Amino acid sequence: MTELSIQDTVEDLVDEFDLLDDWEQRYRYLIDMGKALPDLPEAERTEETRVKGCVSQVWLIEERDGDKHIFRADSDAHIVRGLAALLLRLYSGRTGEEIGSIDARDVLKRIVLAEHLSPQRSNGLASMIGRIQAAAG
Repeated sequence: MTELSIQDTVEDLVDEFDLLDDWEQRYRYLIDMGKALPDLPEAERTEETRVKGCVSQVWLIEERDGDKHIFRADSDAHIVRGLAALLLRLYSGRTGEEIGSIDARDVLKRIVLAEHLSPQRSNGLASMIGRIQAAAG
């Protein structure tokens, strides 16, 4: 099985969210994406792995597999956990070059979620994206 390119993953996400009629359905879908994330073990929920700038508790782990960055994440808030799941779907398993080629904020605009995020969630999202891009840089 061939892995989807990051651009194909973006188009798949856009197509999935396009099937949903309104932002409430999109939020529910995002929450369901977060529910599918495996929980991080308590030992990995440390101050070092916590994403600063998020009102919610968010933990992000980065590991390497050759030139690919593997990310795992968790949050104590359903919507933020869903946003983390979306970011992992976009960025985990990618090279630094691939990660640098896509801005998740643009993807969120295309799937009509960005405008419905509170300022706190938008800041948290920016912090998660910043951590991922810094790890990949």
